[in-house]
Amino acid sequence: MVEKSNVPEIRFAGFADPWEQRKLGELADSFEYGLNVPASDFDGIHKYLRITDIDDETHRFNESDLTSPLTDLMKCEQYRLAEGDLLFARTGASVGKTYLYQSSDGLAYYAGFLIRAHIHDDASADFVFQSTLTERYRRFVSITSQRSGQPGINAKEYSEYEVPTPSLSEQRLIGRLFSRLDALITLHQRKYDKLGELKKSLLEKMFPKEGEVFPEIRFAGFADPWEQRKLGELFSYGGSGGTPSSSNDSFYGGKIPFLGISDVKGRDISHTAKHITENGLAASAAWVVPSGAVCLAMYASVGKVGIIRQNTATSQAFFNMVFDNDGTRDFVYSRLERAELTTEWESLISTGTQRNLNANKVRDFMLAVPAETEQRLIGSLFARLDSLITLHQRKLELLRNIKKALLDKMFVEGE
Repeated sequence: MVEKSNVPEIRFAGFADPWEQRKLGELADSFEYGLNVPASDFDGIHKYLRITDIDDETHRFNESDLTSPLTDLMKCEQYRLAEGDLLFARTGASVGKTYLYQSSDGLAYYAGFLIRAHIHDDASADFVFQSTLTERYRRFVSITSQRSGQPGINAKEYSEYEVPTPSLSEQRLIGRLFSRLDALITLHQRKYDKLGELKKSLLEKMFPKEGEVFPEIRFAGFADPWEQRKLGELFSYGGSGGTPSSSNDSFYGGKIPFLGISDVKGRDISHTAKHITENGLAASAAWVVPSGAVCLAMYASVGKVGIIRQNTATSQAFFNMVFDNDGTRDFVYSRLERAELTTEWESLISTGTQRNLNANKVRDFMLAVPAETEQRLIGSLFARLDSLITLHQRKLELLRNIKKALLDKMFVEGE
């Protein structure tokens, strides 16, 4: 009878044998420490992979800040990465972090705070790498890395880590499945990142620069200069919120959504962590802000902006704006996003115990405004772009959740 602890909850059809415990040292040819030399400017060919170059989320090579080893590389061939090389961070806050070399990462050398284990041919490097992303491995790192000083795990300790292992054919199937899933996650991450960069560029170019009345990019058919207006002239009603006393339990736990800074995570706000009662609303300066209003953070995260999607009370940290039409609302929302991006609020922020704006400064904030038709087009463009960004963000979250669930169910946890 096969012990349930020796088989995963989900596996490919045709496999029934129990998995066996094998030490990492039995799956790898060697454990070697990296190159102890400084990094220099990237020479265009030779990449230097350090702990900080391994992405915390994807465990892929983050090439946003490429460097090269500052040494004679003719004498460093033993530090050059090859397929089958699995790297482990050996010290510091990132101890335990892993990376599997891909040939697409190019000519790369690994640095001294990393340990290389070369997975030999009778094991799947993809499978072993994915096993280091499980809860079982995290427990091993947490326990083994404990030191009197800085946390760390040495090569011998890594070699002793026991990996529940199936047959090579099953390893390869599992490794291939997760490799394809990782490729899909990377694809959506790149799309999400590109859309974010596109939005940032359009926010910079579709609104006039300070002191100017023409944007760098605009829709065809529009040529008139934009007009300087106060923000307070564009909304029909605005005001800050209020917070019921936290010492009165009867003010909280009711049915009225209550917005806090941590609830603002993007364009649309449809959920709040806290709710207040009618008594709490009546006993404070809070008011029910109607769905569709724009909220602007005046302290804590000054300039953070969102659109409320349900009738919601807010804390005094927010200035809330109610608009007569969605076109102007969407235009103003995007313009305020640009203000946050370009730190325009900085000159208006009061300093003291806490950086903050006040309601009068928000109302008096000057911005260039086009005709309503152009406002609607600009607002609609950014609303659609935000929807597309949100779509890819949700796909990313879904794929990451799927991967997490499969890691839990397709690997043997054991002790």
